[in-house]
Amino acid sequence: MAESLRIVVVGSGPAGFYAAGHLLTGVGDREVMIDMVDRLPTPFGLVRSGVAPDHPKIKSVTRVFEKTAAHARFRFFGGVEFGRDVMREELRSRYHVIVYATGSSADRPMGIPGEGLAGSWAATDLVGWYNAHPDYADLEFDLSGERAVVVGNGNVALDVARMLVLAPAELALTDTADHAIDALAGSAIREVVVLGRRGPGQAAFTNPELRELGELEDVDVVVDAEQLEAALAVSDPDMNATAKRNVEILRGYAQRPSRGASRRIELRFLRSPLELIGERRVQALLVARNQLVEGDAGSLKAVATGHRETIETGLVLRAIGYRGLPLAGVPFDGRRGTIANEHGRVIGDDGPAVGEYAVGWIKRGPSGVIGTNKKDAQETVDVILADAEAGRVLTPDLAVSDLQDLLTARKNGVVGYDGWERIDRHERARGEPTGRPRVKLTGLGEMLRIAAGE
Repeated sequence: MAESLRIVVVGSGPAGFYAAGHLLTGVGDREVMIDMVDRLPTPFGLVRSGVAPDHPKIKSVTRVFEKTAAHARFRFFGGVEFGRDVMREELRSRYHVIVYATGSSADRPMGIPGEGLAGSWAATDLVGWYNAHPDYADLEFDLSGERAVVVGNGNVALDVARMLVLAPAELALTDTADHAIDALAGSAIREVVVLGRRGPGQAAFTNPELRELGELEDVDVVVDAEQLEAALAVSDPDMNATAKRNVEILRGYAQRPSRGASRRIELRFLRSPLELIGERRVQALLVARNQLVEGDAGSLKAVATGHRETIETGLVLRAIGYRGLPLAGVPFDGRRGTIANEHGRVIGDDGPAVGEYAVGWIKRGPSGVIGTNKKDAQETVDVILADAEAGRVLTPDLAVSDLQDLLTARKNGVVGYDGWERIDRHERARGEPTGRPRVKLTGLGEMLRIAAGE
């Protein structure tokens, strides 16, 4: 048999695991050996730390990833940060192929005055906080006001809006972080206003996420019928089937009488944030009212009408997009916020970077749902297989140490997949007495102790 193809995947989210799963089927008569590294001791990326806790079915995709991780030719190295604990050139000297699957972890700011005031947050901060991500576990959100505003018209915006109004009993059976359950139980928030710059036909909600709002316990979903129809007055030739169904759902909300619920979510369209108002902390958000006009290529764009409105609030969460962060030494497209690539093949100033590839959001930008990464990963894997067949891959230096030996000598706290399984069992056991799927650990030190069997 030909020499095994040695591949390292940087990042253990859905894109990384889908790529690893595709690759482990082999390359012709060559076996594939997969090593996966991740900055955290825990795998699965946004499935663990990004999916809303009240969506446990979505998290069941990890069963597919667990099968990949159980493969005899797969190794996991958690707690290993690319660019700090291991460098690009060290991977290039040890593998035929490097696959970058690091996602888009930076939020896009609104770029308006007052954005730095206390009470102004990225939605990713709240998501990481209620999902027990170690980077966000110590954050403190002021939930003492009655109204919160979420800027953005995608699923993340709906997730955070929903989490802010869920009843304590609904949260109690989820894997929401304990600190978030306690804080949300004492929250004074009774209204969440979700703002979209364009109209309902251009919103990025998926149908199930939007429909789910209407199923929440003791929550009214408010859509002003007159504003809705005004936003739909200009026809959009690019409106797809999902958008058309969203419009139907929104019209249903607009016609629904109030149930007199104790909490409400209001969806407002054609609104752009202009300024966060306050001295030391947010007290209000100034927004512009927009109208839709036809753009250069026939698509619709939002243009300010000159009318403004002020929304009193002490908490503003922006969910208007995400960007990938540059990786040390790896070609990066700063405009798109992705690794520079063509169909997953990394492209440098002098052309393709031999043996280096990208998958997921760091490849295409933050679009799609978890399942989108499967097809995306297959595209990159097809390119990898073609390059391997043609000999366009790196040549590992047989004289250098194995990655495991390198990391063992360099740092403490590298977590193998068996270490993650100890963390997993520990968290599940903590949840059993109260009927929860798990109670997550939030401290890296505690994670490392459990992973080590202490």
